[in-house]
Amino acid sequence: MPERIYLSPPHMSGYEQEFVNQAFASNWVAPLGPQVDAFEHEFAQIAECGHALALNSGTAALHLALLLAGVTAGDEVLVSTLTFAGSVFPILYLNARPIFVDSESESWNLDPERLAATLQQRARQGRVPKALVLVHLYGQSADMEPIVELCEQYGVALIEDAAEALGARYRERAVGTFGQSAIYSFNGNKVITTSGGGMLVSDDADLITHARKLASQAREPTTHYEHAEIGYNYRMSNLLAGVGRGQLRVLNERIAARQHIFAQYYAALGALPGIKFMPEAAWGCHTRWLTTLTIDAAKFGLDRDTLQAALSAENIEARPVWKPMHMQPVFAGYETVGGEIAETLFAHGLCLPSGSNLTTDQLHRVVEVIQTSHATAIA
Repeated sequence: MPERIYLSPPHMSGYEQEFVNQAFASNWVAPLGPQVDAFEHEFAQIAECGHALALNSGTAALHLALLLAGVTAGDEVLVSTLTFAGSVFPILYLNARPIFVDSESESWNLDPERLAATLQQRARQGRVPKALVLVHLYGQSADMEPIVELCEQYGVALIEDAAEALGARYRERAVGTFGQSAIYSFNGNKVITTSGGGMLVSDDADLITHARKLASQAREPTTHYEHAEIGYNYRMSNLLAGVGRGQLRVLNERIAARQHIFAQYYAALGALPGIKFMPEAAWGCHTRWLTTLTIDAAKFGLDRDTLQAALSAENIEARPVWKPMHMQPVFAGYETVGGEIAETLFAHGLCLPSGSNLTTDQLHRVVEVIQTSHATAIA
């Protein structure tokens, strides 16, 4: 069996060890500490936001973002349907109700026209949703201008889920800087990783200060342990923050590598009948966190699942694009606006190995399997 090719494995830079060693040398290995402080400061600069709070997961960051947006039991929260379940679970943590909104074809992100129609309808009914969790999918920004205008018009708190999109831009502006707050993920498969972790960012200093308190078990500033509100143990380890600092040093290199990998895939496979890569919308810069494509079986000669199986047989990891949230059994019964675009993308979409440490030989192996599968199917 040939060596395994993973979808998006961690890629260490070598700088991480320096900061982790500093944490060990100081014996400051518990949650919080100088590495966390520095990681937050450096991340805020790179993400072009006012303030940042390092946490133990992107899901924790989203939970706090929703809580501080005032979401409570019974509230409705709009959310992109084509995403990972972590974009939705925190809505349920607060006993609120998600409303799933379909994608548009230009970027695969949430459709502003569907959003506008939903908000108009809800406003007429006197029940405007409390918040919108807007996902920037696979490294590409959603169409921010109309979405921001709609949220401002209807008084909907905008929370950006940029877990997959660190470094992406909308026109000349970084994603994650448009809403009341934004969240990032440092899971092992992301552009940079802390092995596990996340970040909550905002230009609202008071919001981040309150979130910091809640993430630290909501301890009041007294000499004894005093608690006036419910808190959470969401803090990031000082050790992991050191890893994050090392990863930040090479962020631009990692993004450039993924964009180059996409370009190689496009050059090798873009002319094959039935293959369409995820488009790059005119409004932004796509980081290509993952290279994704759709397969028209009638033109290509085999469907997505058959191609995925052929890659798997050669020990190559590839995955379908996200199964829309409105199709997930756990979310059955919640309202969906549209859904046809997201369902089609799921039915035909495939994510290819895209890690920034993917070698040329590994990429050629992936390409060869796809080309050979097509040639065999149409022979």
